Amino acid sequence: MKITVFGLGYVGCVSLACLARDGHDVVGVDLQQDKIDHINAGRPTIVEKDLAAILAEGHAAGRVSATTSAREGLEGSDASILCVGTPNGPSGHLDLSSILHVASEIGTHLDTTAPDHVVLIRSTVLPGTNAKVTKVLEECLAGSSGRSVHVVSNPEFLRESTAVHDFYHPPVTVIGTDSDDAFEKARKIYGEVDAPVHRTSIGSAELIKLVNNSWHALKVSFANEIGVIAKSLGVDSHELMDLFCMDHKLNLSSYYLRPGFAYGGSCLPKDLQALTTISHDRYLETPVLDSVSASNERHVQRLVRMVEDADGKRVGILGLSFKAGTDDLRNSPIVRVAETLLGRGYDLSIYDHNVRISQLTGQNRAYVEQHIPHLSRLIQARLEDVIDHSEIVILANPEDEFRDLAAPCNGKTVIDLVRIWERSDRDRSGYEGIAW
Repeated sequence: MKITVFGLGYVGCVSLACLARDGHDVVGVDLQQDKIDHINAGRPTIVEKDLAAILAEGHAAGRVSATTSAREGLEGSDASILCVGTPNGPSGHLDLSSILHVASEIGTHLDTTAPDHVVLIRSTVLPGTNAKVTKVLEECLAGSSGRSVHVVSNPEFLRESTAVHDFYHPPVTVIGTDSDDAFEKARKIYGEVDAPVHRTSIGSAELIKLVNNSWHALKVSFANEIGVIAKSLGVDSHELMDLFCMDHKLNLSSYYLRPGFAYGGSCLPKDLQALTTISHDRYLETPVLDSVSASNERHVQRLVRMVEDADGKRVGILGLSFKAGTDDLRNSPIVRVAETLLGRGYDLSIYDHNVRISQLTGQNRAYVEQHIPHLSRLIQARLEDVIDHSEIVILANPEDEFRDLAAPCNGKTVIDLVRIWERSDRDRSGYEGIAW
C-alpha cells in the first residue's frame, strides 16, 4: 500500500519509518526543507530509540522518501495520515489550522490519488475535526465522478523515548469511522501492529487522547500531593505508593471510572476529609485533593438542575441508598437531592426495597432523621405506585427490577444516574443520562 504521511515531527517520523518497515511505500510531506533532506538521506528528524536503524533500513529498501510537494506525495496514494501539529491557541483551544490546510491540499490533489483514498487523522484534535476535514474534502470533490474519500479518526498513543515500541504495541488501535470500507483499509495499514483493533464512533476516537493525557496529568498531581503529605508525616512516599499500586481490584483498574452519579457512603467522604484536614493542619497546598469534594457536590447540584429544567413537580426516586443492595443511607447523595427537592416544593415518592425505615438503626437512622425526618411518609411499598405518581422518574440505583421500566415510564421524563437500560430504551423521548 502507498501511504502519504503529512508532518514529519515526532509522530510523523515514527509512523513513516515503522510503516515502511511493515512493507508499505511511504512518502513524507512537510513544509520544512531540512526535514525533507533528513528523510531523503535516510536519517530521522528526531532522536528516538531504534528509529534511526529502522528508517535507514526503509530508505535503503526504497520504501521511504519525502517531499515538500503535496501533489508529488499524493500521486498514486492509497491513504494519507495527518500527523501535523495542533498546538494550543491563545484561548486554550487546539489550533487546527495546519490540519485544515493539509485537508485542503489533499482535496486539491485527489485526482492524483487512488480512487478510494482514505484520510487518517493521527494528530490530537478536538471533537468535530473529522467533520470539518470531511467538509473540506467533499467541497473539493464536488462535481467529480467515480472518486470517494473517507476520513478516519485514528489517534496515536506514542511516548517519547519508547515511541517505536509503542507504535507496535499500543493498548489498542482506535479506528473511528462510519464507513466499512475505510475501516478495513485502516485496519490493513496497521496489520503488523500487536494490539486489538477497536472500531468506535468518531467522537470517542477524537476525544480519547485528550482524556488519556488529562488522566495521566491527574495521576501525576495526585501522587505528588500524596508525597507531600506523606513527607510531612515522616512516611516514605514511595513505599506508600508501592502499596497503593498493589491494588489492581480498585486502585489500578476500571472500577470507579464509569460516568454516573456522585460518590457517597460512610468511607469515601470521611476519609477524604481526614486526609485533606491533615494537609491543612500542616499548611500544605493540595489543590487536587481539595477540589474532589467540591466537584462531587457540583454533580449533585447538576441533578437538581436537571429536575428543575424538566416539566412537572411530582418526582419519583427509584433507589435511595448510596449503593444498590444495601440499606445504608449515610452520605447518600440521592438523599441530599431528595432533601433539596422537598425544600423547593417538589412532591416526592420514593421506592427502595432494601430500605425499611422501622429497621434502620444507629448512625444510619440518625442521618435519615436529620435530613429527611418524614422519610417514612415518602417511601412506597410498591414500585408501580411510584411510577404512576410521578411525572419525573430518577433511576438512582442499578437494581434488576428497574431494567424493564421503559414502557411503564412512557410519556414521563426519566433521568438516569446508572445507565442500566438498553440503548434502544435510552433513545426514547424524555430520557436523559446524568453524564451521557
